[in-house]
Amino acid sequence: MTLIQVAAPARQRRRVTFKSGAERVEWTAAAYRQGWLSSRHSLPAELALVLGVYAVYEGTRGLVAGDANLAQRHAQDIVSLERSLHIFVEGSVQHAALAVPGLTGTLGFAYLTLHLVATAGLLLWLYRRRPAAYPFIRTTLVLASALAMVGYVVFPTAPPRLTDVGIVDTVSGRHVDLNKGLISSLYNPYAAVPSMHAGYALIVGASLVRNARRLIVRLAGLAYPPFVLLLIVATGNHFFVDAAAGAAVVGVALLAAWLVFRPWSVPGPSQSSRQARSETSIPNAAARATSRRAA
Repeated sequence: MTLIQVAAPARQRRRVTFKSGAERVEWTAAAYRQGWLSSRHSLPAELALVLGVYAVYEGTRGLVAGDANLAQRHAQDIVSLERSLHIFVEGSVQHAALAVPGLTGTLGFAYLTLHLVATAGLLLWLYRRRPAAYPFIRTTLVLASALAMVGYVVFPTAPPRLTDVGIVDTVSGRHVDLNKGLISSLYNPYAAVPSMHAGYALIVGASLVRNARRLIVRLAGLAYPPFVLLLIVATGNHFFVDAAAGAAVVGVALLAAWLVFRPWSVPGPSQSSRQARSETSIPNAAARATSRRAA
């Protein structure tokens, strides 16, 4: 049986009893991981972590290209599901956006840039202005990205713009083409499920609503996820089901982050250690000394 003292941020040191060396190693490793994830490190360290995870996310997303025929079948399955639910309105949303001069171009530019800029801006703002909230949001984003990569591999799906359902590609053009050239070599067109444009937007929006003090910023947080949903649908890059899958991934990531950040479940002290502390307490020691003198 081993006794150690563990120090954790914002917690008092605890005296913990372990029944075996394996239990001690497992608990110590878990405590170390939780302590690292729940801490706000130096800005260079945080940048290295976030950029590294995002590079792996984008690299894996681009290198793991799904089978085109399978991706098309999955897209048709999503269309069938949305029709059965009476929510297959992506074509109508895009046609309405095309009717507004300049709107689709603006949405296309936002699709290419806002996803990264808004998420990075949120992390930097939290790091500098809300350091207590930063570790949880950073960890949630990391976990959500990891879960999304699993989805891209397991369920490759073509986006609406590459599916024969009457939706056009409004993003690719003279300057940017998602289907040819250097971008296409690093971009997997069949990584549509889950939509992490929608998933990240939920994290950004919820973080602003919860942590911002100004009403205008909180209102912007409320408006951001619906705006991102509009732009990913109107540009032909995602179905509504893709966005729902992104929201589900974020929900699982939030739960996993909560499990990581919750207070450690530590084994209680053994009966022998409680007895030893009781015997060495000041009142009991005085009583024993009195008893010895009386004898």
